[in-house]
Amino acid sequence: MNDSANDHPTRHARRLELLRSPVRTLTRPGFRSTLRERLEDLAKEAGSVHDLDEPSDIYGSGVVEALEHRVAGLLGKDAAAFFPSGTMAQQVALRCWAGRTGNRAVALHPLAHPELHERNAFAEVSGLRTLRLTDEPRLPTPEEIHELGEPFGALMLELPLRDAGFVLPTWEELTATVRAARELDAVVHIDGARLWESTVHFGRPLDEIAGLADSVYVSFYKSLNGLSGAVLAGPASLVEEARVWRHRYGGQVFQQFPAALSALLGLERELPRLPEYVAHAKVVAAALAEGLAEGGLPWARVSPEPPHTHQFRVWLPYSPEALEETALAQARETGGLLFVADWTAQGPDISYHETTVDSAGLEWTAEEVREAARDFAERLRTRGA
Repeated sequence: MNDSANDHPTRHARRLELLRSPVRTLTRPGFRSTLRERLEDLAKEAGSVHDLDEPSDIYGSGVVEALEHRVAGLLGKDAAAFFPSGTMAQQVALRCWAGRTGNRAVALHPLAHPELHERNAFAEVSGLRTLRLTDEPRLPTPEEIHELGEPFGALMLELPLRDAGFVLPTWEELTATVRAARELDAVVHIDGARLWESTVHFGRPLDEIAGLADSVYVSFYKSLNGLSGAVLAGPASLVEEARVWRHRYGGQVFQQFPAALSALLGLERELPRLPEYVAHAKVVAAALAEGLAEGGLPWARVSPEPPHTHQFRVWLPYSPEALEETALAQARETGGLLFVADWTAQGPDISYHETTVDSAGLEWTAEEVREAARDFAERLRTRGA
């Protein structure tokens, strides 16, 4: 959902303007809202999830403790600690595990978040060393773990793997991969930034999925639409040590009640609806593919097909500029912005879009998506003619 740093400022401004209008979309993320809208929503709804007459939090007390307790219970873990960011939470978790296992090597996928989006933080800040398991756009297999050829202290699994297209393994594949790490005396950590919506694909509750791992990180500002923040959950002794390192890393924030309250709201409002979003994403993805093909783009691709969560990728052989201009023009003329996020170039004239289906997307029928996709394809072809 993040806009590229190179996104054209004029297109970016026009897109934000459209999102603040009554235009129909498949998703309407909270971070696109104005400051006033976010503050008003928090002030109006926060009292439904926590007692607002209790003293404000100080260094993780009060509402922050309530959030930690709630998430630990959801994930079936002994304890949990709130962090200002997932980047910090995972560095701390894996640093703690390295001290306990005596091995600073972390086995992970090269498309995992720490490898692509954290400026080599594992090595530069935490003194960890990463071992890449596979270049395939999927989670690693037990065979790849056994064939790594050197010992490692922790296996990190991102569920779903966002930069491979929000993909998940089957439950049988996941349990086999975890078992392989155990056979090599490694601990298992789950990067669960988007774990909340993975229950449908696995057919298992959150605590059973999280129960496969020694520690789990979850995010609040992605699928749950919170303001910010993350939680690290695991054994009580690990979480206690993680709190010490959180302080050392500068994560001992004086007051965090806005983020904590918004996270509790997300757990109350968005978490129960995620299975509905996942189910409708499959309908939307199929209709998008059909409409684009009917509009003259039979080579358009949706992946994975069907989606594993409520997010997936749409691939088209055009530049991001052409695709975004077409999307904006369609929205102005029809009132429907089919592709909300920026398009990302993956090579000469081939781009992908990360499509999300949430409550806004539930308002679209399959036929409406198909017709909008057909219209988008025809506009795109006309524009390039």
